[in-house]
Amino acid sequence: MAENESTADAGRDGDTASTGNSKAIASAFADGPAYIPYLAVGDPDYDASLAYVEALDRGGADIIELGLPFSEPIAEGPTIQGAVVRALEGGMTPDRFFAFVEELDVDAPLVCMTYYNLIYQYGEGEGPRPFVERAAAAGIEGFVVPDLPAEEADPLREACDEFGLDLVFIVAPTTAGERLERIMEHVSGYVYVQARLGTTGAKSDVSDQTTESLARIREYDVPKAVGFGISTGEHAERIVAGGADGVIVGSALVDIVAAGHEEDRATDEVAGELTALSRELKAGAERGYAARTTDGDAEASAEPASPGESR
Repeated sequence: MAENESTADAGRDGDTASTGNSKAIASAFADGPAYIPYLAVGDPDYDASLAYVEALDRGGADIIELGLPFSEPIAEGPTIQGAVVRALEGGMTPDRFFAFVEELDVDAPLVCMTYYNLIYQYGEGEGPRPFVERAAAAGIEGFVVPDLPAEEADPLREACDEFGLDLVFIVAPTTAGERLERIMEHVSGYVYVQARLGTTGAKSDVSDQTTESLARIREYDVPKAVGFGISTGEHAERIVAGGADGVIVGSALVDIVAAGHEEDRATDEVAGELTALSRELKAGAERGYAARTTDGDAEASAEPASPGESR
């Protein structure tokens, strides 16, 4: 624990963002682009959700974002709102969420995506520490909290440092100036780069805002993972080729779960579709990384040698 705290403090005291508390999350970005899928836990029911999250792991997930359902998911579009409703109607609660995490059989590190009210009100007394402590014990490696402003994040940041968890922030296309600097002072693990304005949802194209957002945070020494609207391997390839360190995919996967539920299809069949799309997305990200690496090598080899330098 002392090593993790030292790493986080060093990142925030210097000129760049913290590279992270969680060694598992850091490892996910170490050897290439990270594929980061999202599903709402408990959608459409507890047992099926277990099978679906494990299917993502088989499909090549490097990190898995697990949505802890909240009744007012302000950052979510209709697809994920539907998943949240199904999960809540199925009886999902924070304690059932932690039991779910403990029951999962996956290799990928797990990040909890939820809203601050659930974190703050959990356990006896107020404040985020009880929730963070319980999450760490269950096996969670980090958090994404869409409704938590960086200006109010100190208590959660301190609790995450105490228990060795990462705190991921979302950077929108409009985030700049002092607000961007404040976010980057608090972030660890990776930055969730919002590819476009609006709420979550699968799209048929890749937004030009992605490149601009990546350029604004290029100087910060923390992995950049792009989300919002990614639904195909081609999308993943283009985004990673454009400079992203990872891709985050939610609505396209939740759509598969929703269709399976509406059509009353077998859990194994739906899980197979999730694995197949995950493999497509992971392969696309790897193609993008290979293209970017090849282009970089070509540019480097084309540069003239310095005086006295041998090729």
